[in-house]
Amino acid sequence: MDESRESMESERPRVPEDRTLDARSLRGLAHPLRIRLLNALRRGGPATASQLAAKLGESSGATSYHLRQLATHGFVEDAPERGKGRERWWKAVHAGVRFDDALLRDRDPQVRGAADLFLHEIANNHTQEIATWLGTGSDWSEDWRRASDMSDWTLRLTPEAAEELVHKMHDLVESYRAQASEASAPDTEQVRLHTHVFPVRTE
Repeated sequence: MDESRESMESERPRVPEDRTLDARSLRGLAHPLRIRLLNALRRGGPATASQLAAKLGESSGATSYHLRQLATHGFVEDAPERGKGRERWWKAVHAGVRFDDALLRDRDPQVRGAADLFLHEIANNHTQEIATWLGTGSDWSEDWRRASDMSDWTLRLTPEAAEELVHKMHDLVESYRAQASEASAPDTEQVRLHTHVFPVRTE
């Protein structure tokens, strides 16, 4: 499971691509506001607690507290190059995280609970992003509306074939990452891609 592998805009400093979650780091991240804060820093670049509070509709006290918790677990860090005066700027340490399904089977029920919360928050985030696109699509150019996609398929596959399909899809997306990091055309924008592969029972 790949939570968010957003490409940083070309002028932003390069950061390590991914961090694999373990039981401790998962417990530090598995909170709705912390996930939103981390996503905001990855996609929007360094920001202060006040800026993030305004963006997310939260109090600056709440964003400050949860940013410190994210820092304790190594997800965010100070951005001193942006600091001016007394305001503290934060930036994401990694471009994304990787989720290990073994966390759902951990012997510690707290870890399993954190894993479940994390996955449901990611699913909620995907739903909100699609809803936002549907509600604001008319604000974008005809080229971008034509380039968007919302499709689904039903296939009959073995677990091995499904895993192969997932890897091939990820490899295809990765092949565009290099292009994205070098993109300089005036119509270049961040693009979100969601993939969901899961079995369903039929009657």
